[in-house]
Amino acid sequence: MLPIVLASASPRRKELLRQIGLDFVVFPADVKEQIQWEDPIQAVKELACQKARDVAHKFDQNAWILGADTIVVHKGKIMGKPANRQEAISMLSALQGDTHSVFTGVCAVRKEWGNEQEIIFAEETKVSIYEMEMWEMEEYADTLEPMDKAGGYGIQGIFAKYIRCIQGDYNNVVGLPVSRIYREILRIRQG
Repeated sequence: MLPIVLASASPRRKELLRQIGLDFVVFPADVKEQIQWEDPIQAVKELACQKARDVAHKFDQNAWILGADTIVVHKGKIMGKPANRQEAISMLSALQGDTHSVFTGVCAVRKEWGNEQEIIFAEETKVSIYEMEMWEMEEYADTLEPMDKAGGYGIQGIFAKYIRCIQGDYNNVVGLPVSRIYREILRIRQG
C-alpha cells in the first residue's frame, strides 16, 4: 500500500484523516492560491491540484499526494478566508438567515515508479444558518475562530450553535470529504 502524503498543514484535515484510521505524513504545499475560474467547482478543483502537484514534484517517493481546498459560495460569490475582523463580520452578515454551499476540491496524485495518476473531484454541501444578531456576529468574530476559515466560520467550533441544518457531507464543510476520498482510493486500488 502506498503511503499517503497530506499537502496541507490544516489541523482539521489532519484530524479527519486520523478519524478514519489513515496513516499519513504531512508535507504542506508552498503555492500562492490563485482562483482562475468563476465556477466554484472548477475553482476548488484547480486549487486542490495546485497543492497536490506542488508536493508531487517535490516528494521523491512513491505515494498518494492529497491536496484539498475549501470555499464557501453564497449567491454566486466565492468567499475565501476573511482578512480581518470586519471582513469576517461582513461574511457572517451575508450568510446568516440563509443557505449557502461549501465546496471542497480534492486532487489525489498517485506517484508510483515514475508514473502519475490523478483523481480529481469536488464535493458540495449546503449549509443553512439561523438568523444572527449583530452582537452575535461581533462576538463570534472576536473569538478569532473565523480568521482561517472559508466563509468566516468553523462548523466544528463555537459556530455550531448557529447551524440550522446541512444537506450533504458534514466532513466536507470541515474541510475534507474523507468518505469519498476513501472510496476513490479504494476504487483505484481494486481497479
